[in-house]
Amino acid sequence: MAGSGPLDSFGAILSGLAKRLGLESHLVELRLQQHWREIVGEPIASHTWPAQLRAKTLYLVVPNSVWLQQLTFLKPTLLAKLNAEAGTELVTDIVLRLGEIPARAADSSGASTATGPSPVPGVSQAEAASHTAVIRDPDIRQRFTEVISTYPARTPSPPGGDPSRVP
Repeated sequence: MAGSGPLDSFGAILSGLAKRLGLESHLVELRLQQHWREIVGEPIASHTWPAQLRAKTLYLVVPNSVWLQQLTFLKPTLLAKLNAEAGTELVTDIVLRLGEIPARAADSSGASTATGPSPVPGVSQAEAASHTAVIRDPDIRQRFTEVISTYPARTPSPPGGDPSRVP
């Protein structure tokens, strides 16, 4: 084929697609949630949850007004830590909200393997992993491996069916 250029990697294609669809902030938000305990440390992580990241503003959920007050004073330190971890100015402001910390965030083990759907016998983890091996980001690679290996188990719900099953 005359004029064909180099092929783009799957990771580059996904990154470009995420950017065009406006999903970049959602991916960063997911990464923050997955690594929250490592980023901010155990004491803060067990009493906070990064609920949303919108327009460089991080919305943190805290369980009570005592933590809300304490974290008000720690905002500059948290901002510096988050941005140092990201290597860029990821967050410019932190908004604190009272609310419930999700059970997964409060779990000190940090294990999330039991929360996902189980793989389908017809699609092996190795086969799914072979399709996602070119993705550089380990979190995205793992998530796509899970999606590929569980996708055949998900069926569209019939009209009036169980809305908790997502196609």
